[in-house]
Amino acid sequence: MKKTTSLLALLALTAPVLAQTDAGKRLIIIEGAPRGDVRNGPLNFTGNPVKAKVSTLNIEASQAVLAAPKGTALIEAKGKRTADFTGNVKVVRGRLTATGNALAYSEATGQGVLNGSASATFTPDKTDGDTVTIKAAQMSLDVDNDRSTSTGGVTLSNGTQSGKADKLVFDEQRELALLTGTPSLTRAAKGSQKELIITGQEVRALTKTKTLYVRGGVKLVQGTTTTTGDAVYYDDKKNVAYVVGNAVSVDSKSKVTVKAPASGYLEQRTDLARVRALNSAYKIPTDQFKLTGEK
Repeated sequence: MKKTTSLLALLALTAPVLAQTDAGKRLIIIEGAPRGDVRNGPLNFTGNPVKAKVSTLNIEASQAVLAAPKGTALIEAKGKRTADFTGNVKVVRGRLTATGNALAYSEATGQGVLNGSASATFTPDKTDGDTVTIKAAQMSLDVDNDRSTSTGGVTLSNGTQSGKADKLVFDEQRELALLTGTPSLTRAAKGSQKELIITGQEVRALTKTKTLYVRGGVKLVQGTTTTTGDAVYYDDKKNVAYVVGNAVSVDSKSKVTVKAPASGYLEQRTDLARVRALNSAYKIPTDQFKLTGEK
């Protein structure tokens, strides 16, 4: 027991120095008295639950295994170790809570990968907001920034909005979801408004303000109205979409077609089921939809 305690104390001594670097932010600390080869590893932790911390991530699980690369002593492997968590895994960072069956963390990459029914919730900072829920086959949490990347049958729900994609990057600082890989976003029917489905090559959604920027072969379908264009800015709270770039809207029931002039755009009121062409330029505020650090 004394040998184990001494080793853990030695491992912790260098943490304040290493913490000044990016590599130091990635160092993981697992609470408890482990079993195993204290010099070479692996070390096995069990508890109810096992608790660990790396940077701003707080981790809980039924079991954890801390290991070093083959041929490297555990005490010499800081920044290269791996930690595998299994059983009722929960990860908390600020307003984000993620769960899954297993979590594999690497100090070398600063990535913690959740597998097995991965799910995350992001709670609003005010009581009147909607909780964002993300589900996927796999979810990677980055300790170098407040960002997660979900892949494999990804779904997102945010109040009356729901999205689907092959990949979703969620920026917790910006409260921004970036969906790619056959993405779509649906605004559920509300009152007299019919369901609205928006698709494109890339969907960017600000989950707090309920605004969207979709680009690349954009299509909006609401009732019998289908509107297409190069890009769209949609404000859910104001019930309006601005479609730019070769914008055309067709009502299959009335056979009415509305085309935007070369220098203009289409305005679609989703609450009034009305589309009109405007002969002036509309600039989508794309800077609002950039991830933290994105140029």
